[in-house]
Amino acid sequence: MARVVLKNVWKRFQGTEAVKNVSLTCENKEFLVLVGPSGCGKSTTLRLIAGLEELSEGEISIDGKIVNDVSPKDRDIAMVFQNYALYPHMTVYENMAFGLKLKKLPKDEIKKRVLEAADVLSIRELLERRPKALAGGQRQRVAVGRAIVRKPKVFLFDEPLSNLDAKLRVQMRAEIGKLHTRLQATMIYVTHDQIEAMTMGDRIVVMRDGNIHQIADPLTLYDQPSNKFVAGFIGSPAMNFMDGTIIKKKDALYFSEENFVIKVHDDHTAALGDLVGKNLLMGIRPENIYDKVYAPNASPDSTITATVEVVEPMGSEAYLYLTTGKSPFIARVDSYEQLEVNQDIDLVLDMSKAHYFDKATEQTIV
Repeated sequence: MARVVLKNVWKRFQGTEAVKNVSLTCENKEFLVLVGPSGCGKSTTLRLIAGLEELSEGEISIDGKIVNDVSPKDRDIAMVFQNYALYPHMTVYENMAFGLKLKKLPKDEIKKRVLEAADVLSIRELLERRPKALAGGQRQRVAVGRAIVRKPKVFLFDEPLSNLDAKLRVQMRAEIGKLHTRLQATMIYVTHDQIEAMTMGDRIVVMRDGNIHQIADPLTLYDQPSNKFVAGFIGSPAMNFMDGTIIKKKDALYFSEENFVIKVHDDHTAALGDLVGKNLLMGIRPENIYDKVYAPNASPDSTITATVEVVEPMGSEAYLYLTTGKSPFIARVDSYEQLEVNQDIDLVLDMSKAHYFDKATEQTIV
């Protein structure tokens, strides 16, 4: 397997910059996920690695070899597409064997590889069927199998699960994760689904408008986002953001919003001490907001009152859509709480988990 390195990669389409000065490394045997909203450049980056798009500037190397001018078929990569890209007139066996036949491998070797991949993916009983006779998840398994039989240096996945229903997506996420462990392969995976990224990737590359905003492991992205965009994109429900000002009272710092004042945690005072009077954004995740019923001893300095606008039951938990008058936000609570629309509720914010962002640059302060 191989290491993939991108250095200062650019891609322009008729003057539009789709990928802007991207540099990243996917280590040998790593599962690297590119994630971001539609149009952020993640699929274009993957296609540049595959050789399906031509570089405007920069350098791409696979296994130590610069591949800028190497054709896709000679890069020793295998790509799995969103729409499966199976040949409708061929059986599953013929689809999986097709690339190996083009390489003129012996029939016995082709059969051996196809059957091995079919067993790994539990599709041996489908080998004589044609794609139209398969369900979506089965077609995706065949597309993955076609990649496996080639034994490439690098696997590339371009939103392979986006056409599947929710339950099947969860199942296939686990299957691809197990496949990575089994094959010990270098894999680069593109998705717009941040839950997919968080559950699958060894490291995640967060992209927006052709730029990389942060590269880190899932927990680091979640706990230490580099800016407001990463903080809001990673996590479901998304992080809440509140517009306010840092003020000082009796040698303590507080975050003051139009309708509430709440004490800054001691761990954050050093970083915010020089920002008294400055307008900034505070972020806090829904799971770090609690009904005061469950924290009766919480300090009044960490408590606010909000109005319930919507209750969204999710089974074992519920999402509360709340407002303080100015800032709408979401809290994740126990679904068995008897809460009603327009009810006022006292909430405790775990300010040790708060994030602060510069309002102008949106970069993380603490």
